[in-house]
Amino acid sequence: MTPSESPQTWLTHEAADRLRAELADLEGPRRADVVKKIEAARAEGDLKENGGYHAAKDEQGKIEARIRQLKHMLENAHIGEPPASEAGIIGQGMKVTVDLMGDEVIFLLGSREIAVDDLDVYSEKSPLGGAVHGQSIGATVTYTAPNGREISVTIKAAEYL
Repeated sequence: MTPSESPQTWLTHEAADRLRAELADLEGPRRADVVKKIEAARAEGDLKENGGYHAAKDEQGKIEARIRQLKHMLENAHIGEPPASEAGIIGQGMKVTVDLMGDEVIFLLGSREIAVDDLDVYSEKSPLGGAVHGQSIGATVTYTAPNGREISVTIKAAEYL
C-alpha cells in the first residue's frame, strides 16, 4: 500500500443501513427543520445581532458536512463482510483484545460507523490501531502514545464482529 492509499472501508449491511437511514433523515426532515429555523430568524429582522439566525446557520453547516461525509462513505465503502484474512491476522472490522500493562483492553479496529456495541474504536491511523493492524494473535507490539510514551501491548484475541 502506498502512503497515499488508505485502508479500504468495510461496512456491514447493518452499518450501511444505519448510515443510509441517517442520511435520509438529514436530507429530509432535519434539513427542512433547519431551513424553517433560518427563515423564522430572518423574519425577526437584523441578522447581525440575531443569535438564533447564526445558530441555525451553524447547524445547517454541520448537517451539510455530515451529509457530504455520509455520501462519500457510502459511495466508496465495500458493503458486506471483509475478505477473510489469513488466520490470526488483525484487520479492519475486528474486535481485538490486547493485554495493556496487565489490563485486558477490548476495542474495534475500524471506524465508528461499523461499531455495533459500546466498544472503543481505533482506526488503523491511530497509534494503537496502526500497531496491531496486520499483526498476528500472540504478537507483542510497541507504539508511541500521543504523549510520547512507548507502550507495549500483547494481542490476545481477534474476531470479526
